Amino acid sequence: VWDERYAWHDTGHAAGSMPSGGFVEPEEHVESPESKRRFRGLLEVSGLLDDLVGIRPRLVTVEELCRFHDQEYARKIEALSGAGGGMAGVQTPLGPGGYDIARLAAGGCIEAVDAVTEGRVENAYALVRPPGHHAERAEARGFCIFGNTALAAMHAREARGLARVAVVDWDVHHGNGTEKAFYADPNVLTISLHQARNFPLDSEDAEDTGSGEGEGYNINVPLPPGSGEGAYLAAFERVVIPALRAHRPALILVASGLDASMVDPLGRMMLHSRAYRRMARLLMDAADEICEGRIVMCHEGGYSTSYVPFCGLAVTEELSGIRTEVKDPFLREFELRGYQELQPHQESVIQAAADRVSRIN
Repeated sequence: VWDERYAWHDTGHAAGSMPSGGFVEPEEHVESPESKRRFRGLLEVSGLLDDLVGIRPRLVTVEELCRFHDQEYARKIEALSGAGGGMAGVQTPLGPGGYDIARLAAGGCIEAVDAVTEGRVENAYALVRPPGHHAERAEARGFCIFGNTALAAMHAREARGLARVAVVDWDVHHGNGTEKAFYADPNVLTISLHQARNFPLDSEDAEDTGSGEGEGYNINVPLPPGSGEGAYLAAFERVVIPALRAHRPALILVASGLDASMVDPLGRMMLHSRAYRRMARLLMDAADEICEGRIVMCHEGGYSTSYVPFCGLAVTEELSGIRTEVKDPFLREFELRGYQELQPHQESVIQAAADRVSRIN
């Protein structure tokens, strides 16, 4: 899924949203089109794009938006967009026309769900913008306007009739919006692997496991800064995959932030393209076992313009089963950096999360 209008979402200059007292020199906002455009560009020049099925996005309807968001909130975003833009919420700039672009991002994820559930494609990657996993019912947060992945999950349940859905969020930041959308719902398993105490600062408690009938169906894995391939693969093998097997969803959604890479400006993790490739493979194997291979990835964060394309290509190669001639020029250096292996302080976090998987039935 891609549309040129995703690149037209205008986030302005970074200094405009900083409590700087006027001493931050303006520069392009970190949530710019570049990392997404370059991701798609590498798919094209690698030749892989020619072998993929294009899925045309559409505008999500207001009725669909209101499965999660308050109607008043949707009207507020529409009015702000029509008035030339401004700050839609905490660290969330919105430019003119941004309301429709945000609707197109949510609609792109929904169209990806339809394409997979109808069997038109085996799996899908929705390369959308703006991101969505921080957006809450009546609040924009962290660059996110509408809850793209949450809305895709709700569509899968309500419009496609899927009994159970799982969301695996590997963005470096906590998926607070998706967590809140399904906190009391046992039919949607939400798992967030993220850097501890990054963003938002008022969420991501490992003890937040759901409420009411949803108790046990929300799992947070707040990994310490500096976690690399070893920690993430251990978390997948001991937390994510067992949880998916216990829940047995009919569809796996991935909030695919590529900002846990070693060089991302908004994270302090150490992943490289091979780690993303391996995580994608683990999810695909689980999906083959559990839900006939149905996976939809909804793009979230990822702000390194030089490295997001290689991580994204690795994931897309794995999804498609096609390897291109492109070699990650950074991989050898990144995989040799120290502390890529699972560390004792990371182990304790993963074990605590693994102990909670038994609550799923």
